[in-house]
Amino acid sequence: MRRLYRKKALSLVKELDAFPKVPESYVETTATGGTVSLIAFTAMALLAFFEFFVYRDTWMKYEYEVDKDFSSKLRINIDITVAMKCQHVGADILDLAETMITSNGIQYEPVIFELTPQQKLWHRTLLLIQNRLREEHSLQEVLYKSVLKGAPTALPPRPIHHPRGHAHIAAFVSHDTYNFSHRIDHLSFGEEIPGIINPLDGTEKITSNHNEMFQYFITVVPTKLHTSKVSADTHQFSVTERERVINHAAGSHGVSGIFMKYDTSSLMVTVSEQHMPLWQFLVRLCGIIGGIFSTTGMIHGFVGFCFDIVCCRFKLGPYKPREVNPHVNNCAAPLLTDNHVQE
Repeated sequence: MRRLYRKKALSLVKELDAFPKVPESYVETTATGGTVSLIAFTAMALLAFFEFFVYRDTWMKYEYEVDKDFSSKLRINIDITVAMKCQHVGADILDLAETMITSNGIQYEPVIFELTPQQKLWHRTLLLIQNRLREEHSLQEVLYKSVLKGAPTALPPRPIHHPRGHAHIAAFVSHDTYNFSHRIDHLSFGEEIPGIINPLDGTEKITSNHNEMFQYFITVVPTKLHTSKVSADTHQFSVTERERVINHAAGSHGVSGIFMKYDTSSLMVTVSEQHMPLWQFLVRLCGIIGGIFSTTGMIHGFVGFCFDIVCCRFKLGPYKPREVNPHVNNCAAPLLTDNHVQE
């Protein structure tokens, strides 16, 4: 009984077979079918190869939400070179009420404003990257994933409590000796992350006028960065630049110097690195193989069908009628006459 039950179950399973096998004696291979098969297998291999690189690649996902953190301190990282002597320059940070927040702890290092050939090469490279960033925003994703060494900061980072204010660099000497030509080697907010190039990095302003005001209006956006190499809380920012000559006689009033006015945004951006899951890669791979196999089979069948119709219509190929050779003797049996029948 058990054997009989097993045979019935096995026969039932065989009836459910959706992939019945055809005996090899019933299968006919053709040159066109082999050519289409080679093309299909080549396309499958190429697309599967490229799909593997897509699977290994990552992309950045941006999410926006309201910033609910009101107690953290804003950290400023700045490295700026001014074409004046250190003892003639002073820097401070003020809030909106023009109250000085801090001016202690800022280090002044005497350097040469002119760059060496190697520094000029690095500066040109940095400006080229900045131009690419302005033209194509997606390049920022590459910078998020890369690991580059940042320049050392001459002015150390200072944490401050106020979310808004401005940094001011002024001179302590006569107006005739002012020279606020400057180069911003690095300016960032929050935790420093190697590989991130900020909008003002590499900015250079050269002026021949003694009384000139340079203003940078900055909007700081809190950013959480999560990648395979780094996870940090930092800040992005956008900037608007303005510069004008101070001439009280012409009605252009103000104070000569370098001003950086910043304000924090109420939105927070979360940047996370995304990767294609393995199951999605396998599904896409099966879709590529099955799609190419089915498509090439349908195309091959349709082309063969059209070819048969054309050949049948114009009597070509296998449908061409055979010609009868008149020189060939037809062998026919002789007819019997009545005499032969009577005999």
